[in-house]
Amino acid sequence: MKIKSKIWIETDDGILISDGRVQLLKLIAETGSLNKAAKVMELSYQKAWKLVDASNKASKHPLIETQVGGTKGGGTVLTPYGQSLINAFEAINSSCWSFLDTEFKKHKL
Repeated sequence: MKIKSKIWIETDDGILISDGRVQLLKLIAETGSLNKAAKVMELSYQKAWKLVDASNKASKHPLIETQVGGTKGGGTVLTPYGQSLINAFEAINSSCWSFLDTEFKKHKL
């Protein structure tokens, strides 16, 4: 048996960050493109944009920045705040799993 759980962080304005959004943001950082990140996750560009836009609206600072055109063709980058949010979420998530595993073992089901 295993214990299962999902966490996310939300504000009064909606979901700020979750496992799926962390994955999307990491792929944006890796590929430099929201479109490429969406394709890897098998999401439509529109769905990926809505997720990031909702997180940006729920956040006190932008999580991504877009750059248009130019010789390099533009793209999307993760902001320092976006990276710090990913780091904090992953640390909290890891602590949560450790706590749940410990609690689960106490009950010897």
